[in-house]
Amino acid sequence: MTPHDASGVDGTAAADPIDVRPITLSELPDWLRAVKTGFLQQPAVSDQEVEKRAPGVIPARTLGAFDGSRCVATFRSFPQELTAVGGTAVPADAISSVTVSPTHRRRGLLTRMMKADLAAARERGDVVATLIAAEYPIYGRYGFGPATTATEWTVDVPRTGLDPRWAGPADGGRIDLLDAEDVRKAGPELHERLRRGRPGVIDRDDRWWQINTGLLRIGDGPWKEPFYAAYRSASGEVEGLVSYTADDDWGDSNQPRNTAEVKWLLAVTPTAERALWSYLCSIDWVTRVKSGRLAPDDLLPHFLRDPRAARLTNQSDWLWVRILDVVRALEARTYGAAGTLVLDVTDESGPDGGRFRLRAAPDGTATCVPATEEADLSLSIADLATLWLGDESAVRLAALGRVRERQEGAAALADALLRTSRRPWCPDIF
Repeated sequence: MTPHDASGVDGTAAADPIDVRPITLSELPDWLRAVKTGFLQQPAVSDQEVEKRAPGVIPARTLGAFDGSRCVATFRSFPQELTAVGGTAVPADAISSVTVSPTHRRRGLLTRMMKADLAAARERGDVVATLIAAEYPIYGRYGFGPATTATEWTVDVPRTGLDPRWAGPADGGRIDLLDAEDVRKAGPELHERLRRGRPGVIDRDDRWWQINTGLLRIGDGPWKEPFYAAYRSASGEVEGLVSYTADDDWGDSNQPRNTAEVKWLLAVTPTAERALWSYLCSIDWVTRVKSGRLAPDDLLPHFLRDPRAARLTNQSDWLWVRILDVVRALEARTYGAAGTLVLDVTDESGPDGGRFRLRAAPDGTATCVPATEEADLSLSIADLATLWLGDESAVRLAALGRVRERQEGAAALADALLRTSRRPWCPDIF
């Protein structure tokens, strides 16, 4: 997650005395203080927090900008796997904790850190880089494009038309309440099933499950233990999990009007998904359900008899992607039709552009090779990233002037090849 930009106008800082380099573990407290300063959080850093965060830090991939002994800008990356269209997981350079202190903006610090990290990612063989952008305008000039969208809904339970006497699925499955330990056992396997079938989903390691079930508590804020529920199919297999909290609101007339807030919900079948939303909307005292971050084409509103009972409360870009190897990225995914496109890809901030011939076969696989013939479509590396996961339309980008058709019909062919029947989704923040 990244706050505001701090790069210089021309991206250079040769005469700047500020030292940009990987940190040592002994510098982690000062680095964390700079992170909190950039995110406008209380800047105090306790010894306990340092101890808990240290195992998740890779010093060689954790950059700091130092003005004397004080850290004034931060940047870290870590290994990640991102699911491409068709289910292949590609190695990604996940970027997070990007800050520049307000005293040191516009001095090229972000550009220096970004260039160093992306160069190292290419050397490692990462196919893409990823991040969640706190502000939209910053990362396009580094070749990142928004590749997934996140949507949040608020459900007015009394308006849903669902049976308030609902007591469980009618398909032979069941809803069970779980403890955190049960979630740590069942969750990783369920998530692996989900990410094999949904482009945009990233991997979750053991540390993620420890943090998100309260086993590992990081930061100064209090931990509020959530409720956990699982949907089990008739055969007893866990096909869905939800983590949620609830407030305590009885209103002025001593009538319950509580809100259940979903922290995360995973389901590998529509049946499991429907059952979990039905369960959440049937809990006594709950009159509103906040959905958390869902895919923009999530089925939730249409699980309700009255879809208008689900009000769209937020929708925005979410996962941003930067392609580091065009050939490997385009060959990693599958395609919805057969066809050939020659792409002229410009990369003003890096070495990853060029002209490429993409040939998709009838079986959905493709080959991509450097090309010299005339291009069908011209676009930036950032717009290629926006198209790569299948969410955006090349025809739409052409109408916006971001993609240029060199051959008539090339944008429509790109849509036939690249777009997906279900939109990509990244449920996580990092």
